[in-house]
Amino acid sequence: MGNTTMQSNRNQSKLQGKRVLVTGSGTGIGRVIALETAQEGADVVLHYSHNADGALSAVEAIRKMGQRAVAYQADFNQIAAAIQLAQQALEFLGGLDVLVNNAGITMNMPFEKVTPEQFDTLFHVNVRAPFFLTQAALPSLRENKGAIVNISSIHAFQGYPQHSVYAGTKGAIVACSRELAIELALQGVRVNSIAPGSVVVENYYQAAPDFDPEAMGALIPCGFVGEPKDIARAVIFLASEDARFIVGQTLVVDGGTTAWMPYSDAFRQPNNAQFGKGYVPGL
Repeated sequence: MGNTTMQSNRNQSKLQGKRVLVTGSGTGIGRVIALETAQEGADVVLHYSHNADGALSAVEAIRKMGQRAVAYQADFNQIAAAIQLAQQALEFLGGLDVLVNNAGITMNMPFEKVTPEQFDTLFHVNVRAPFFLTQAALPSLRENKGAIVNISSIHAFQGYPQHSVYAGTKGAIVACSRELAIELALQGVRVNSIAPGSVVVENYYQAAPDFDPEAMGALIPCGFVGEPKDIARAVIFLASEDARFIVGQTLVVDGGTTAWMPYSDAFRQPNNAQFGKGYVPGL
């Protein structure tokens, strides 16, 4: 009897009946997070800034699974838009159990050439908007003893040339998540973050048309680059009851990248890719 019950519990969807908001879910990692949470039984609100097609096709796929879904556009350069998104999600879902702050933009630029406008754009989108969106969603998350998962990056822990602003935003996410976890644990809300390593998304090919995932994978201890699903499954774990005793942590999902000691002069080599086009002014 006991074994049967345990097996039944294991087979239950991890997010059955939960209501989830995933920001930055028109493309890449965020889109797959939205799809995977729906597969685990959640109703989902997707957010996009530019790519309506990706978000709307995900909404259609989620509805075919039998779950509720909708997509809203919001420009995270504007605090009011982030707050409005939280309100729209709460209205559509009737409450919120899980918030995934995934939306973010990147840019590579030599430190001495970074403009104030570029600096502000990255911090507004990556740090300021999710901060105030979370603030707006907190009453419902608190009421439902919910979970927050913030997406950072291994750039928070290791330096890479021309990423001073991006690394600063991702380090801020780790620090803010840790502090917020302590404040909100007392209110029944769990906060954690995830630091992805190299994950193949559309943006890689746009920024570096000659990007070779196999060549990149050869530089990673596990032997391959990650896929968005690798991050999505980590999100589902941290959002579920399986992680009920995990608070204020950053889960590094990078195939071993940050675990090794890279004695090489790769940091001296020129970077021919240009990340941030279409999102960051002046590129």
